[in-house]
Amino acid sequence: MDADSDYEEAEDWSEMNPPLTREQVRTIDRLATDRYGLSGLVLMENAGINAASIIQDVYGPTGSAFVACGTGNNGGDGCVIARHLHNAGWTVTLLLAGDTERLTPDAQTNLKVVRAMGIVTAIASDGQAQQAALATMANSDVLIDALLGTGFSGDVRSPMAELIHAINGLTKRATVAIDVPSGMDCDTGKASNATIRADLTVTFVAAKVGFSASDAGSYLGNVRVAGIGIHPALVTEVLSLA
Repeated sequence: MDADSDYEEAEDWSEMNPPLTREQVRTIDRLATDRYGLSGLVLMENAGINAASIIQDVYGPTGSAFVACGTGNNGGDGCVIARHLHNAGWTVTLLLAGDTERLTPDAQTNLKVVRAMGIVTAIASDGQAQQAALATMANSDVLIDALLGTGFSGDVRSPMAELIHAINGLTKRATVAIDVPSGMDCDTGKASNATIRADLTVTFVAAKVGFSASDAGSYLGNVRVAGIGIHPALVTEVLSLA
């Protein structure tokens, strides 16, 4: 069996992997870095390119996308996705909903790359600017939600809450949530005061335990799993610790 076949087998295996908790996701990321030397940037790159591939598989080789990014690593994933869709010939616009000073280091790096490539980008930390950017930029076929990730719990604060409500109200072909619909608690599957309603959720490594909650499906839509370049044995090890 060649290397490409091994890789495909690992990705298929991830589709069948038992669901993960928030803490297990953090442990997998930490071990990937500590044990194998996979930096956060490498993991983010792998996640983003695989998510972009799934988006192309579902919605076509080319199209138009509006990517709404937060300041955490979920937003960094969104920047990587935006770059790879752009490289594939998609028309891409991007909104950073927040202050650049609050970006995680890896997200900061990927935002710089996106801007250097000339992808149309709006940076809006206040609600009025976010709504204005949404009104002028979000006329794309596919809206990609990379605002809040698996670390979220509780209630969504303003102005992010208003932005999520506005996104849900847009007329568009589809909404794709990255890792988890923004506003959903990945451990409980409960929607918060403002939660993205996705047509497709591209989640990393495995589904999350909250995805099986009775009300979660109406926010998740279809769920696809994207790999991040780690070996399945690492996930098996983390699951065995539970």
